[in-house]
Amino acid sequence: MSIHIGAEKGEIAETVLMPGDPLRARYFAETFLKDIKLFNEVRGMLGFTGTWEGKRVSVMGSGMGIPSSSIYINELLEFYDVKKIIRVGTCGSMQPGMKIGDLVLAMSASTDSNVNRLRFGGMDYAATANFELLVKAYNAAKELTDRVFVGGVISGDLFYSDDKSWHEVWVRYGILAAEMEAAGLYTLAAKYKAQALAIMTVSDTILGGEEASSETRERGFSLMANVALKAALG
Repeated sequence: MSIHIGAEKGEIAETVLMPGDPLRARYFAETFLKDIKLFNEVRGMLGFTGTWEGKRVSVMGSGMGIPSSSIYINELLEFYDVKKIIRVGTCGSMQPGMKIGDLVLAMSASTDSNVNRLRFGGMDYAATANFELLVKAYNAAKELTDRVFVGGVISGDLFYSDDKSWHEVWVRYGILAAEMEAAGLYTLAAKYKAQALAIMTVSDTILGGEEASSETRERGFSLMANVALKAALG
């Protein structure tokens, strides 16, 4: 067992889907997987392993933000020999024409977090997705919807900012959406030579001011889980 994950070696599959919300992890596991087994409930961060089309896969929550998610990602990659992690979370769209329910595939993840500057001695690191997973996810998504966007996202540290114009520079430079974990995921995947991708569903529109309900965030947005499973295991 690692410090924050109460699983024994072998209880976690080489492929892990990671929503931020542990209740969404349970919902995805119960909805998409067969023969599921709970492998973690330390601190309420639920994790399950089951099968999808006969292939082993795990689903585990990450919590919100780079510090929380990085703890679990680091332990999955270092102690449990995980090879692929796909974030399946929500985001706020930042470009005109994007709607609630749209899919975003994060090709790259900028950040206002200081985590990587601490790691790289003050230098900037370009956090990017695994190309193979990105292409497979895009192809899988296009078979299911025409509402899929590929590009850069911003992984922010603040959910509530006092600066109401914080997003304007990111919008101007073409960033598709704001979220809170992808930059940390991509960096740790690079360190451990694993494959990583962030697939998000738009849950609110920063330019339009629309928001999905908390129930929709927990139990809706199943399309991204379907795309993630096809990309990782199809």
